[in-house]
Amino acid sequence: MSKPIVALVGRPNVGKSALFNRLVGERLAIVQDRPGTTRDRLYAQAEWAGHEFTVVDTGGILAAPTDDLSMQVQAQARLAIEEADIVVLVTDVTAGITPDDWELADILRRSAKPVILAVNKADNAERRLAANEFYALGIAPLYAISALHGTGTGDLLDAVVASFPSEAEEEAPGRVKIAIVGRPNVGKSSLLNAILGQERTIVSPIPGTTRDAIDTELTWREQRVTLIDTAGIRRRGAIEPGVEKYSVLRALRAINRADVVLLVLDAAQGVIAQDAHVAGYILEENKSVVVVVNKWDLVEKEPGVEASFRDSIRATLKFLPYVPIVFASALRRRGIPQIMDTALRVREARFLRLTTGQLNDLVRDAVATHAPPSKWGQRLRIYYATQVQVDPPTFVFFVNDTRLVHFSYERYLENQIRERYPFEGTPIVLQFRGHTPK
Repeated sequence: MSKPIVALVGRPNVGKSALFNRLVGERLAIVQDRPGTTRDRLYAQAEWAGHEFTVVDTGGILAAPTDDLSMQVQAQARLAIEEADIVVLVTDVTAGITPDDWELADILRRSAKPVILAVNKADNAERRLAANEFYALGIAPLYAISALHGTGTGDLLDAVVASFPSEAEEEAPGRVKIAIVGRPNVGKSSLLNAILGQERTIVSPIPGTTRDAIDTELTWREQRVTLIDTAGIRRRGAIEPGVEKYSVLRALRAINRADVVLLVLDAAQGVIAQDAHVAGYILEENKSVVVVVNKWDLVEKEPGVEASFRDSIRATLKFLPYVPIVFASALRRRGIPQIMDTALRVREARFLRLTTGQLNDLVRDAVATHAPPSKWGQRLRIYYATQVQVDPPTFVFFVNDTRLVHFSYERYLENQIRERYPFEGTPIVLQFRGHTPK
């Protein structure tokens, strides 16, 4: 099941960005007292009571936009409302109920989305009492909060989590979910059509034709597969206002739903920084990856060109050294079996579980080959390790003192695991816990 999306909406300067920062635990949004500071939707991951979700900050909505920028901001905010699973309407107790609040409340009631009312800037008892006035908006529940100081945000988060869609909506088990992602116009829809052997989605040379995530089910070598075609993703700073930003949210949701992500590159353009940004989104979600170099038929086949291109990809995506690279042409339907076979192999690696014996034999050999670091006259000791989960593979190392774990030794341990058990195309997570042996 994909992470729920929670949109924060409200008129300008009610404290949406401050609440966003409070919920995600980082100062990602600009916070200042000038109206209209947040012009683009921001999104980040948050967690509360064991539930992970995506929080979307929006620009302020006004009943009557006065300029093109205001209209663009409001278009984005309304798209965020449409995409969200839950909407938090943020108001300002110090200003009372304004005409824009009335208009927004009416819009949200008609949206049929779960709505929670947050009355912000309730920094003292008098303001918390005054917040009751906002029941007149006809939205319940209502929470008097102070985003700046954190007052009441715990109760607000409890209500948000309680409103999440039921986990009974989990997608059908047993299917391998493969998302096709990449920046605009690299040939994602053409690749989907080539895999299916028929025209299922619009294929156009105009960037951005595919605006929604589209699911298609098929069987590949007796394995049930769901292919998720998505809109193109650009780096954060290059995302256009309006529909394209809405599409990016859907693409991110598709990445979150997937077991394996096909990261599609354009061989004619080469690998560029935007491709690395897209790869970064995938890595943030700890998803398995296959890099697909599409339009390979357009590249002049000089000696060593494939090796050179592969080296270029490795250099740009140096944070993904474990991913397989497949060269293909969706237009000429070349390399399709290799793409799908590789994706299924990578998915199998994602669910590989090592026994505690296998892992500790490996750790014992790794320590014997390269002794752990020491600090403050004390050497790191690894008592034992165990794999606690798959999807993605996660390993816990019980050590004498977690402060002695240097990032270089953590990388060494990961490399040692991959040397014996490659976990092709799949990120692995290493965690360290202090432990005192009996």
